[in-house]
Amino acid sequence: MSQHYKKFLSLLERWPLDKSKVGRDLGQYLRDQLSAVLGTSNIIAVKDERLNRQFRSLENIVNDVHAKRHPRTLNSTATGLSGEQCREVLSTETKITRQKQAAPHLPVMTTETIQFLEPKQDEVFIDMTFGAGGHTRALLEASPGVTVVALDRDPHAHQLACDMAKEYPGRLIPVLGRFSELPSLLRTLDGYDRQRFFNGILFDFGCSSMQFDEASRGFSIAHDGPLDMRMDKDRCPEQLSAAEVLARIQEQDLARILKVYGEEKQSKKIARAIVNARLTVKRIETTAELASIVAHCLSQGEPGPAAFEYRQDKLRRPAHVATKTFQALRIFVNNELNEINYGMVLAKHLLRTGGKLVTIAFHSLEDTIVKRHLTGHVVDDVASRVPLQLISHTLAHETDTMQEVMKPNWRQMTKHVVVPSDEEVAENPRSRSAKLRAAVRLS
Repeated sequence: MSQHYKKFLSLLERWPLDKSKVGRDLGQYLRDQLSAVLGTSNIIAVKDERLNRQFRSLENIVNDVHAKRHPRTLNSTATGLSGEQCREVLSTETKITRQKQAAPHLPVMTTETIQFLEPKQDEVFIDMTFGAGGHTRALLEASPGVTVVALDRDPHAHQLACDMAKEYPGRLIPVLGRFSELPSLLRTLDGYDRQRFFNGILFDFGCSSMQFDEASRGFSIAHDGPLDMRMDKDRCPEQLSAAEVLARIQEQDLARILKVYGEEKQSKKIARAIVNARLTVKRIETTAELASIVAHCLSQGEPGPAAFEYRQDKLRRPAHVATKTFQALRIFVNNELNEINYGMVLAKHLLRTGGKLVTIAFHSLEDTIVKRHLTGHVVDDVASRVPLQLISHTLAHETDTMQEVMKPNWRQMTKHVVVPSDEEVAENPRSRSAKLRAAVRLS
């Protein structure tokens, strides 16, 4: 045994001790264990074959064989980071800083939007969905004499508009409110002329990246947070949150919302699971709880524990099974489709003859409403799901009235919807569902 003891000691001599790791140095620990086993008179019988195998393993560690066999690009830990980089990433200050740093917001199809709106000197535009202000900034930068009225229902976005207005004094007018509140809001603006019409109007429907990325807003499946989904909860605290809706709604009403607003084929099954969970377990209060209930509901009877956690959307892309449920609740809570319909009616009345309209939609429900308005399928300021030529005989209107109603108010600038380029989708994956339509207001 003394032979093996000396052999191991000579090997460990090539392993220098780290004095900065007193009590936790691996080299010192191995020396202590070696002395306890082989360096005492009470020697336990150990087979030579086993000792030789352990010696070879220890020799590989001492010679750093594995590091030489699998070299890293950075001389560091298994993470591929240097020691200094590891300390920086693991520090509390870095964690707090990175939590505060939001991902930069990239506006969708900015180049195409500016090309269709064609801003010129002294023209006035309305950005109906300011968000983070990417499109508004592009309009202001496109021509030095352009003025933009920036509308948004989200107080956080409105504050961003107020901050941006300081960069463009007299050219950016922030307005806080919904589409349906715009007429009364315009009347409160200093110097607003009711007879003055606008040169262009822009809609960028749906949630902004800021709303999705902030867990406390409750919009995203990817970030666990309170199930809220209200775009303007600070301004309208009496409005019901998504959690309050799920706590009160009847099963058949919930199924209808999921089917119409979410285009969810399993709406009845999901509605039943949500109501059962509410009655037997607890009130659903977080996004993770709702996503888990939907995933569990749809995975019953399927092979594998997570067989139904993801499925393909219309574009054959993987999407969480609760995506449509979240979409339906968000649309219902914020009354989005009715607001879009009202916004399109306003655009017709606020644009001057020859004025440009650009809309960017992110799902078929939004795009269908826009399409119906642009093609003239509108009755009593409500977009019709069926072409008027097919239902005109059922409408209680006089012939002259019907002819006036069916007369188109728009000339579409493109034959088909415009979609983002492959380069933009690669740079901003959230733009992949966008559909842009552009039209000119007729007399």
